[in-house]
Amino acid sequence: MSDTIEQKCISKGVKLTDQRKVIAKVLSESKSEYGESDHPDVDELYTRVTKLDPKISIATVYRTVKLFEEAGILTKHDFKTGKARYELNDDHNHLIDIKTGEIIEFVDEEIEKLQKKVAEKYGYSLVDHKLELYGVKKKP
Repeated sequence: MSDTIEQKCISKGVKLTDQRKVIAKVLSESKSEYGESDHPDVDELYTRVTKLDPKISIATVYRTVKLFEEAGILTKHDFKTGKARYELNDDHNHLIDIKTGEIIEFVDEEIEKLQKKVAEKYGYSLVDHKLELYGVKKKP
């Protein structure tokens, strides 16, 4: 991911208060063991944020996440887990293991081309997309 959440806020004109900076920093640094976003939900985010600034309320985290989402900075995911999860809005897709919950981020040029081709076939210009694949790991 090239831009941080803080950089995206600046480019989109979103005012960064000190509390928003902490939330943006925690979201930007939310990584799994594979170096990809671990897609925290608001409760996980709140737990991480309050370790850095215990004065930040859960309401502030909710409002900030909503603001970032409405500005197109964050993407909200459901992943069929019952909890909304968030990450930096960039151009990648997800493969979700339905047994373990592991989320693999990937970009595939063939899929990107195919999505544009499908939109054009029906007379549309593609402006955004979200692809989520669900599966179980094959046994060796």
